[in-house]
Amino acid sequence: MRVKTILVAASLLASATLAGCTTTGGSSSTLAAYSQVNDGGFIIPAIKANEIKPEFRRQIVAYPTDEKPGTIIIDTANKHLYYIMPDGKAMRYGIGVGRDGFRWTGNATIGRKAEWPAWVPPQRMLVRQPELKEFAGGMKPGLQNPLGARALYLYKDGKDSMFRLHGTPEWWTIGTNVSSGCIRLINQDIIDLYNRAEVGAKVIVK
Repeated sequence: MRVKTILVAASLLASATLAGCTTTGGSSSTLAAYSQVNDGGFIIPAIKANEIKPEFRRQIVAYPTDEKPGTIIIDTANKHLYYIMPDGKAMRYGIGVGRDGFRWTGNATIGRKAEWPAWVPPQRMLVRQPELKEFAGGMKPGLQNPLGARALYLYKDGKDSMFRLHGTPEWWTIGTNVSSGCIRLINQDIIDLYNRAEVGAKVIVK
């Protein structure tokens, strides 16, 4: 009887342990891709698994294209960014895109990359939102900085277009029309994209 009791207890313990590793479902669980990150002296909070819609979670998908691996294709209508991989695959990320009147399409290249960038609001934004004038000289990097943990600067014809692919502390805005034209990603996702994308890579915005 004692042996049977021990076996039952062991079985229950194993079940509890496996439940604790679940990456979807319960509100207390987190996807491995969106766990807490200690990066550059900042701690990016974990995001609960059920708080990101499945279609906006980072994932590898089939994506046949004639574009070479390393190219970034942005589907603004469906709020997806694709990083092209070999063999007809792509890493897909959920994104937030420009509001009405701020969306744009076209080709660009990654001109430079930055970790925990400072943010300087464009002059046109300062005119629209004068309350941001306190940041006219720049906002220091940090968890509340609108550019988040990383920024990829988009260049066109060798010049800064003023558009970025960047992280955001407002991860819940992914999947919406929210920005002034920049493409925003969850901080954990922009770190992943930053580590894959190279300066000079082609970016196609549709």
